[in-house]
Amino acid sequence: MCLFSGRICDGIMEATKQKKTEQELAQEEKVTYMTTAPVRKLVCKLAVPTIISMLVTSFYNMADTFFVGKLNTSATAAVGIVFSVMAFIQALGFFFGHGSGNYISRKLGAREYEEASVMAATGFVYAFLCGIFVAVAGLLFLNPLSVALGSTPTILPYTKDYLKIILLGAPFMTSSLVLNNQLRYQGSANYAMVGIVTGAVINIALDPLLIFTFQMGIMGAAVATVLSQIISFFILWAESRKGGNIVIRFQNFMGKLYYIKEIIRGGLPSLCRQGLASVSVIALNHAAGAYEDAAIAGMSIVSRVTMFANSALIGFGQGFQPVCGINYGAGKMKRVREAYFFCVKYASVFLLVVSVMGFAGAEWIVSIFRKDAQVIEVGTQALRLQLLTFPLGAWIVMCNMMLQSVGRSVRASVVAAGRQGLFFLPLIVILPRAIGLLGVEACQAVADVCTLLLSVPLGLGVLNEMKKDRIDDRQVA
Repeated sequence: MCLFSGRICDGIMEATKQKKTEQELAQEEKVTYMTTAPVRKLVCKLAVPTIISMLVTSFYNMADTFFVGKLNTSATAAVGIVFSVMAFIQALGFFFGHGSGNYISRKLGAREYEEASVMAATGFVYAFLCGIFVAVAGLLFLNPLSVALGSTPTILPYTKDYLKIILLGAPFMTSSLVLNNQLRYQGSANYAMVGIVTGAVINIALDPLLIFTFQMGIMGAAVATVLSQIISFFILWAESRKGGNIVIRFQNFMGKLYYIKEIIRGGLPSLCRQGLASVSVIALNHAAGAYEDAAIAGMSIVSRVTMFANSALIGFGQGFQPVCGINYGAGKMKRVREAYFFCVKYASVFLLVVSVMGFAGAEWIVSIFRKDAQVIEVGTQALRLQLLTFPLGAWIVMCNMMLQSVGRSVRASVVAAGRQGLFFLPLIVILPRAIGLLGVEACQAVADVCTLLLSVPLGLGVLNEMKKDRIDDRQVA
């Protein structure tokens, strides 16, 4: 009996070892491809699914604004107010997703697969736990939180109805973003796209059904969002177990300070960027609130529209990040520089075209979401002002992503904090006092110019270091 049991155990161990070897071979093949394929072709191949994912995700964020806009102006404003909480939840997801993902890509480039597996599980578990904490804390303080976010008395009931549902989905939102980003950093953007796009399509389909057919109003939009996030989570979980990707095993979780530090190192720029985006939305809502609900609604629409346009840029950058991280980990600096300048060049051209087209059709774009003269007036002016500096985002975003992917956390965090923190927050206080509503509308454009001036020397410094320390591809094992 003991002999029989021992043979079974030996068989299981042998099968596990063989499976592990097969997974490592698949990972080795993927890393080899990422470090030898033509850079431009590789970036484009990885960027296409991430651009699609980002565009669809932004589209369903706009869908909430579009369908809720059919209710009334206060409900439209409430969606914009709650967006700051969603931005914070996303900030946590990106913090753990980018923090663990950056580490994973560098370790894959260095062929340290065990370390990558440990980080995958650690980042995922921490994200899910943080999501639970946010949900519980937010629901306990729902009313004061809604007021602090910038709700006026007429907006408050809509904010509470929308927010309490959104908070229930926080654990799934944070952990979905971790799965999505870990897949991307492994060069598996197609797998990540399936989960994100499926959830987004479901959200868009559910919005009109729940809001109007089932007469749930603004709560219907929130339920649609949460249900789509849960479905997306389970799809991403399944996708992460395919194609030689790192399988998340809870026994690999480690709460050691080393891994926490590495998550902070890689994820802090994302937390700064997304977290300050949340704070900036709150500040913007308070500043716009001085000019009634129409101003908040108008700025909310502009935020969603510019986020949609920016999503293509971010998706392009996300195609660049795994190329950057894995090749940097492999010591192939020439490929990192080539990928970076390729992305900046073509992103600048794309954003310039978008700016010209958007400037011409600004009034029509805003009117799609709300047929209110005041909302359209505020939104049109703000959108045109932001489009004037839109092309600057090519350098700002790519610089931030490059610095983050190569582990330059401090520089990346400074650049990330610039656009909606270091510059935006002081300006949103100063400009409205100086020039009124125009100051609210122009604040983001001015902050973008300041951020470019900050990011250029920070980015060039690291790129020049790579040039000096360049390792010829033939010298890298």
